[in-house]
Amino acid sequence: MSFPMEEVEIKHSGSKELELFCQQQNEGCKINDEESEGSYSQQSCGDTMPKQESNEAEVTELLEKGFVEYGCSHYRRRCRIKAPCCGEIFDCRHCHNESKNNINVDQKLRHDLPRHQVSQVICSLCGTEQEVHQVCINCGVCMGKYFCKACKLFDDDTSKRQYHCDGCGICRIGGRENFFHCYKCGCCYSILPKNSHPCVEGAMHHDCPICFEFLFESRYDVTVLPCGHTIHTDCLKEMRNHFQYACPLCSKSVCDMSKVWEKFDKEIAATPMSELYQNKMVSILCNDCGKKSEVRFHVLARKCPNCKSYNTRQTRG
Repeated sequence: MSFPMEEVEIKHSGSKELELFCQQQNEGCKINDEESEGSYSQQSCGDTMPKQESNEAEVTELLEKGFVEYGCSHYRRRCRIKAPCCGEIFDCRHCHNESKNNINVDQKLRHDLPRHQVSQVICSLCGTEQEVHQVCINCGVCMGKYFCKACKLFDDDTSKRQYHCDGCGICRIGGRENFFHCYKCGCCYSILPKNSHPCVEGAMHHDCPICFEFLFESRYDVTVLPCGHTIHTDCLKEMRNHFQYACPLCSKSVCDMSKVWEKFDKEIAATPMSELYQNKMVSILCNDCGKKSEVRFHVLARKCPNCKSYNTRQTRG
């Protein structure tokens, strides 16, 4: 699936050589928006060199000044942002949210930063406050090799292979060629299960059923279960560590349980019920296939005659 992109001009001031360089780069640099709306472009400062070889080294050195030397634990960048909600300065929106939306803050004052409303940034090298640009209007330094004007994202660490998804309206990491956007699920998924993944409308626009973090904007890996529901990968591992193998939302098995069901067969065969219960029939609902059945009661488990699963619940009897 292709994602149309538009070139966005970067406007800044500086030396004459830098201005000349930028005029030649209007269509050359690629700007990436982390979370943008509408048209945007992707730019990587300094990827395309100016025609005038005499200016090449000077311009490159200026753009690369302070590269990966500034930033926070979330992003390496050469600017800070001014929060439109509270007017305070933070390294990034995650730093703001960690400071302003935690249990140590009065519940009435807790809030998240509205990322798309950021309009002012402060250059980390010269301290100039300015509108959102990739290049500082005062000192001419590139404030983020990866830049998304609509998402207000700056990041010098391009090894993340950031890309902007129009469907999500935000930037993702991992490389555009490795993902596709499912418009029913409302999110980007790995290209591998593109034609076979189970669709659940708005699957990613919910909280993780274990830790309750909003999955759509989560910075942690997310796994799509066979039933189509989503969960943090680490939360799924934690479930398995506690021998929980059913989806917390729909109770379907999250992996192939056939070997486990074989062990149940042996355990039940080795544990006959007393005469009082040998002919007792109960109604069950299979969590895996959804079929309702009448089966013989056993204290250990009740097997679905349709799919042979023991992931069932007794509904009557």
